[in-house]
Amino acid sequence: MKRIFVLAALLLGATILYAQDAASIVHSSRNRIQSDTISSRSRMVITAKNGSTSERLIDQYSKDGPNGGRTVIVFQQPKNVAGTRFLTMDTASGGTDQWIYLPELGKVRRIAASESSGSFMGTDFSYDDISAVDREASLDNHKLLREETFNGNVCYVIESIPKDSSFQYSKTVSWIDKEKLLSYKVELYNRRGEHIKLMEMSNFEDKQGRLTPMQTKVSTVGAGTSTTIFMEIIKYDDRIPETVFTTTYLETGRAQ
Repeated sequence: MKRIFVLAALLLGATILYAQDAASIVHSSRNRIQSDTISSRSRMVITAKNGSTSERLIDQYSKDGPNGGRTVIVFQQPKNVAGTRFLTMDTASGGTDQWIYLPELGKVRRIAASESSGSFMGTDFSYDDISAVDREASLDNHKLLREETFNGNVCYVIESIPKDSSFQYSKTVSWIDKEKLLSYKVELYNRRGEHIKLMEMSNFEDKQGRLTPMQTKVSTVGAGTSTTIFMEIIKYDDRIPETVFTTTYLETGRAQ
């Protein structure tokens, strides 16, 4: 019996070690790019099930805040979505608050928690996906599943399970470069444990000394649809006025 207990203790110790390592890896990967602000312009290509595509031009502004990250997305083209503005802000409780301004309504509307899994502006991204890209590693329990080669790069494969059951996904599985800590691929699973989305990051380029994914693709498994973001311009540490991250800016489009 003593031998069994010793083996159990060794296995438990290994599990704890792997859990700590996995959490550290995810934290380091998500915080790999250090910057006070990020400003970008991207071309978004939405591919329908029949293969037809539509494009949108978006500007994005991100900045650290007192409770975490803050991001504003502004749709510039085409005409039918131009002027749409979206704001997401991390809260002290670890959640997010989100608002959207739709020109046809002429007012700012807060996104309810029940809408978080819904499609963001007809794309394969959900409202949750927009804020989950930089999700705090401490909000999930992480487990190192294995190491394997992906596109010629040795990667950690890590399973992350949310501590809060209100999050849209029951788990994610990430492929993180063992040497560079770049995240190449993330599988997302719904509350029933079904693989429903795939996020892929590629075309990494050195931008101001930071390896940056210039292409991000989200595919909806089984639906045959995808949304790909092609980064055209990105700047780190540019000054962004605090007033950009307000509902007043959403409504007026002007930083006071």
